[in-house]
Amino acid sequence: MSDADQSYHYQVMRRAISLIDEGGSQQSLGDLAAQLDMSPAHFQRLFSRWVGVSPKRYQQYLTLDHAKSLLRNHMTTLDVSQEVGLSGTGRLHDLFVRWEAMSPGEYAKGGEGLTIYQHWFDSPFGPALVMGTDRGMCGLGFGAEMGVEASIADLQGRWPKARFVEDAAPLQPWVDTAFAERGETRLHMIGSPLQIKVWEALLRVPAGQVTTYSEIAQSIGSPRAVRAVGTAVGRNPVSWLIPCHRALRKSGALGGYHWGLPVKRALLAYEGARAEAQPSESAA
Repeated sequence: MSDADQSYHYQVMRRAISLIDEGGSQQSLGDLAAQLDMSPAHFQRLFSRWVGVSPKRYQQYLTLDHAKSLLRNHMTTLDVSQEVGLSGTGRLHDLFVRWEAMSPGEYAKGGEGLTIYQHWFDSPFGPALVMGTDRGMCGLGFGAEMGVEASIADLQGRWPKARFVEDAAPLQPWVDTAFAERGETRLHMIGSPLQIKVWEALLRVPAGQVTTYSEIAQSIGSPRAVRAVGTAVGRNPVSWLIPCHRALRKSGALGGYHWGLPVKRALLAYEGARAEAQPSESAA
């Protein structure tokens, strides 16, 4: 599937979210397809090919109460005693995420002396702004809701003293493996000690499952720091690979998402549907 196809599919999914919110999840395949200016057969083919489940089943993953269902049936309890080193698996099928954190001294310098490459790529979730150093990807944000200029200002503002260079070539291999969910992607994480702990915890949440902000706080040994954990989750610079979208409120509410709640719902729906389809893929 081409990058252009992936971006197109996200736009269709984004429209489908709005239509399902407006008309409910009981709309027929034909009604939903007509509102998307597609034939039912084309709509069925598009989503079955992209996600691996039927559009009708996919609607269930886009509903507003999907988060509550995830907490009931796919809640991950993070082991407080589990130690995570400087590498870990993001558990995105066959994708391995290897990462290292900058030293506190490097973090304090705000990127001084650092060259960061940046480029916009098409992704399954709309336009993705990717940034990276020679040691790995250090930024990944989605611009579908926030917009191009605001996304650039947001990610660049995290490293105010760095030198930014527009260049896709150093980033392309990491981007290819990240969105193909195959191979190895390297991350070069820039954050405070608390943020790094929170992001380590997020790396332990498997695709298709979720956790809560309070569970993360418990797992890093700071059970009362739920608000600070929420802030750290929101400051995650590498969305998707460090899966901040898998953090929910205990009530089942989605909570916030830095790149827009429609993107968070799309990410959760995409992963949930693929997790359901995975056993049949493995058996084939």
